[in-house]
Amino acid sequence: MQKEKIRNSILLLLTAIIWGTAFVAQSVGMDYIGPFTFNAARFLIGGTVLIPLIIYRSKKNPLLRNQSMEEKRKNRKTVWIGGICCGIALCGASLLQQMGIQHTIVGKAGFITTLYIIIVPLVELLFGKKIAKKIWVGAVMAVVGLYLLCINENFSIGKGDFLVLICAVLFAVHILVIDHFAPKADGVCLSAVQFFISGTVSAIGAILFENPNVSAMLEAVVPILYAGVMSCGVAYTLQVIGQKDMNPTVASMILSLESVISVLAGWIILGQALSMKEIIGCVIVFMAVILVQLPEKKK
Repeated sequence: MQKEKIRNSILLLLTAIIWGTAFVAQSVGMDYIGPFTFNAARFLIGGTVLIPLIIYRSKKNPLLRNQSMEEKRKNRKTVWIGGICCGIALCGASLLQQMGIQHTIVGKAGFITTLYIIIVPLVELLFGKKIAKKIWVGAVMAVVGLYLLCINENFSIGKGDFLVLICAVLFAVHILVIDHFAPKADGVCLSAVQFFISGTVSAIGAILFENPNVSAMLEAVVPILYAGVMSCGVAYTLQVIGQKDMNPTVASMILSLESVISVLAGWIILGQALSMKEIIGCVIVFMAVILVQLPEKKK
């Protein structure tokens, strides 16, 4: 059991590394193609990569094989409805993230995006859910961290930072939509459908607002494949395997390391360094993210 936990922790750490370095791929991809085109390509690839996993799991899972036609029809309907809702939310969040990365560095984008972990319980407050004290403390810490990370000497927030902040809000909505549909449908199927929906909507946007061409996409093929195959397909699969029988709190904390890795990747690969003020802001944001994930003390 201990060996399995260690293996799962390593898989989740690999997931965080892939997601963190994917910010670099997303930034480099913007040098060649627009955000709609990039998202269309990576999400359609991501959905395609998950198809073999879906087929494999359907053959290995006896519960799925032995379902009646009525159960299969009902599950298929739930997967499509949930996938469409998740895909639209994912499309909006990812598009804002891509636009934001054009105007800010990947390290800051990684930390700001991670704030969805704090935003989710705050959104739930609107639906009458009680919020623990640590969430409020974490929210205050996040605001302080964001101030140090984003507010410049003119007391204004950069365009890229603002877009990524709105993206974090949409990612929080995306998480809540998944939370609603995930218990009712197969998670991998739901993810594949949301990728195809998001990719299709992005493709329509690319046709309407951009001028996608094959030569430009070929120049961006490496970041597209990394974001599509590795970030969407491989990382999601590693997350599914790694979270099995894993403490959710520990799992979420390991996955939160993607923000730290995004800073390191931006610095090592792209040479994007943070100022001391921004580094302090990152540390405070990361502490806030960890705080809200700590388990409550049992009374």
